[in-house]
Amino acid sequence: MSDAITANELGINPVQANKGQQWFESIVNRIGSISIALIVPLLVLAIWQLASQKEWVSPQILPPPSLVWETLVGLWDSGDLTLNLGISIERVAYGFLVGSIAGLLLGGLMGLSKTVEAYLYPTFKALSQIPALGWIPLLIMLVGIGEAMKVLVITKAALVPVVINTHQGIRNIPQQFLEVAKVYRFNTLQLLRKVVIPAALPSLFNGLRYGLTHSWLALVTVELLASSEGIGFLMVWGRQLFQLDLVLATVVVIGAVGLVLDQSLQWIEAHFLKWRRVAF
Repeated sequence: MSDAITANELGINPVQANKGQQWFESIVNRIGSISIALIVPLLVLAIWQLASQKEWVSPQILPPPSLVWETLVGLWDSGDLTLNLGISIERVAYGFLVGSIAGLLLGGLMGLSKTVEAYLYPTFKALSQIPALGWIPLLIMLVGIGEAMKVLVITKAALVPVVINTHQGIRNIPQQFLEVAKVYRFNTLQLLRKVVIPAALPSLFNGLRYGLTHSWLALVTVELLASSEGIGFLMVWGRQLFQLDLVLATVVVIGAVGLVLDQSLQWIEAHFLKWRRVAF
C-alpha cells in the first residue's frame, strides 16, 4: 500500500492548492527580480560611501550618502520637499492630462481616417521634431513665464508620443479584425469598443508611458530654467548655494518619483490588458 497522501485526503482543494503554489512562485520570482535590480544601485552606493570615507573625492565635490540622506530628511521635516514636489506633480498632472487626451483624439482621428491623416500627419510630424526645450523661448514671449508656459511645455512633451503610438496602433490593427466587424455589421461605437480599442491598447499604453516619462523630464527642464518653485527649483537653489547634498537629494527624489509614476501606469496597463483579453 502506498504511503503517498493526496490533496483530497488532506481535505485540500487541488485547484486552490495550485493557485497557492502559483502565487508563492510569483512572489519568489518577484523578490528575485527586485534583488537582482538592487545589486548595481547598492554597489554604487557602497563605492560612493567608501570614496567619501577614504576622501578620494573632496566632500565639497561629492558629499557622502549619509549627508544626502540627512538633507533629504531635513527637507521632508521642514515641509520644503512636500510643498515643491506637490507643485511639480500638479503641473505634470495638468500637462499630461491635456496632452494625453489631445494625443488620443488626434492620433485616433489620423488612425481611423486616411483623409485626416493626409492633411494633418505631415505637419504634425514636422512640428514634433522640435524638442520641448525649443518651444520655451517662443512660449515665454507669447504667454509669459508663468504657469501657462510650464503646462504648455509639458503638454507638448506628452502629446507627441501619445499621438504617434495611437496612430500606429490603430493603423497596425490586423485587417481580418476589421473584416469580421463588417460581417457582424458593427456600428462606429461597437467597432471602437470591440475591435479598435482592444487591438490598439498595447500601443496606446506605450504612448501614455512614453508621454508620462517625457512630461516628467520636461517639467524638470522647465523648472530648472524658469521657475521659483518646484522640485527643479530646489535643484537650482542647491546649485546656487553650492550645496551639492541638496542637488543630489533632489536628483534622488526626481528619479524615485519618475519610477513610481512609470510603475503606476504599468500596473494600470496590466489591469486593462486583462480586459483586452476578455474583450477578444
